Amino acid sequence: MEMITLLILIGIIALLISSIRILKEYERGVILRLGRCVGIRGPGLILLMPALEQMTTVSLRTVATEIPPQDVVTKDNVTVKVTAVVYSKVVDPQRAIIEVESYKYALSQLAQTALRAVIGQHILDEVLGEQVKLQESLSTALASQTDKWGVKIDHVEMKNIDLPVEMQRAMAKEAEAERERRAKIIHADGELQASAKLAEAAAKLAETPSALQLRTLQTMTEISAEKNSTILFPYEFINAIRDTLEKK
Repeated sequence: MEMITLLILIGIIALLISSIRILKEYERGVILRLGRCVGIRGPGLILLMPALEQMTTVSLRTVATEIPPQDVVTKDNVTVKVTAVVYSKVVDPQRAIIEVESYKYALSQLAQTALRAVIGQHILDEVLGEQVKLQESLSTALASQTDKWGVKIDHVEMKNIDLPVEMQRAMAKEAEAERERRAKIIHADGELQASAKLAEAAAKLAETPSALQLRTLQTMTEISAEKNSTILFPYEFINAIRDTLEKK
């Protein structure tokens, strides 16, 4: 008799211990009593009615859900492999448990579908150059579905966009051609500016013949300084210098 009483006492104590739950600050418990939702509890110490109540714990922290690489066809029929991350958090634990079987799995599947749908509406140049706009479109598309699950989408980040090897080569050639085009334009602009300055200098020298002669002498001096050279001056050039000196 004493043994039976002891076993019953141990059973009651074990049942009471099993009915005790402790939830952290970022956790909430959705309570089902005989299959019916009776509310949300937590954080802190939670006491459940043995055999009558069940609790499902839901985290309220922001969760990063990685979207596995997706083969997506853009609007201009280019296949790219895209990887993204969805940042979300539960704002209504009761709806997250009741409205959907597994909100984490459902969010992952929905994100993959939305990623293919959104990118499929844009050409490759937009996918590569307007990622912020695409991320906002993805966030909006996901939020329209997850709001009814009690899940809020913070934002979506596109991690990688992998292009086919042939497309990478074509883009590299295009970038190289663009660099060459810019280099030629810069060179042509430099030649144009130099020719304008030379024309201006020629006009100034033409106004003063003596300055032109002195400039010629300076140029010859620079030439002769590099190597032992003999410079022959035309007779007309010497006469012009003499006339200039006599006028002074």
